[in-house]
Amino acid sequence: MMDWTDRHCRYFHRVMSAQTLLYTEMVTAPALVRGGARHLLTFDPAEHPVAVQLGGSDPRELAEAARICCEEGYDEVNLNVGCPSDRVQSGAFGAVLMKTPELVAECVSAMAAASTVEVTVKCRIGVDDQNPHEVLPAFLETIRAAGVRRVTLHARKAWLQGLSPKENRDIPPLDYDLVHAMKRAFPDMHVSLNGGVATLAQARTHLAAGLDGVMIGRAAYNDPGAILLGADEEIFGVPGRKTAPQVVEEMKPYIARHLAAGGGLHAVTRHMLGLFAGQPGARAWRRILSQGATQPGAGLEVLDAALAPVTGTAA
Repeated sequence: MMDWTDRHCRYFHRVMSAQTLLYTEMVTAPALVRGGARHLLTFDPAEHPVAVQLGGSDPRELAEAARICCEEGYDEVNLNVGCPSDRVQSGAFGAVLMKTPELVAECVSAMAAASTVEVTVKCRIGVDDQNPHEVLPAFLETIRAAGVRRVTLHARKAWLQGLSPKENRDIPPLDYDLVHAMKRAFPDMHVSLNGGVATLAQARTHLAAGLDGVMIGRAAYNDPGAILLGADEEIFGVPGRKTAPQVVEEMKPYIARHLAAGGGLHAVTRHMLGLFAGQPGARAWRRILSQGATQPGAGLEVLDAALAPVTGTAA
């Protein structure tokens, strides 16, 4: 979710759901420790609960990065062992770490020793020619021995050679049965599933079958109303579902603060384009917002103009 789940996106998603756990984009440990890029960790207190996702492969560097993240107030520190992009391969982290479970164990052990919050792992079920039914149980056994008790399993292999990052999200077949088998094999671990889940109904099915959590990425971003507006009620049993127009109104004070600080409207509203997906007026909402928000001096009046075709009111 690089370039997607930034702080503006997370605030928007939190307005829709108070209960879901939000994740940052992946932040590399070298950027924090050697590059001094602590600004990448900025978030609004309203985002809690929020987990920071780290990338790296040096235990000492990851430990220092985890310590910094704890100082910033994150609720969870997650090590990414699933991203298949060329950049993470060249840096020997992300999905390539599936090949070196002992190194992952060193990393998470060092991170946990430096952290005041739980250290978790997100990984694939395997990479390249690995047999997931063989390597995934061994991988989980190794990181569990290092103290990890919470994992998110992307139910696809990653092909580090031959497939682009985008293709790695779609082409390798999903193996949900294997993820469920891992929960049965490791009942003391909190096991969440990721990959291909597009509806809350699908999420409920996996939860009812014994999994502890479901991570939804692209569907929650592209059609946030369908996923996040109903999540608190349908998944967590908390009433009080908001409407999409209510969300827009609740975003206005945040956007006003962002504009007053010198930020551009598009930085926030680009994450809101899918809010009315499938509803009458959605196309006009996207068009007005995407075109108007990029104009110099664009303000809340653009948001009102985009909302009018959806609500049937005059802008």
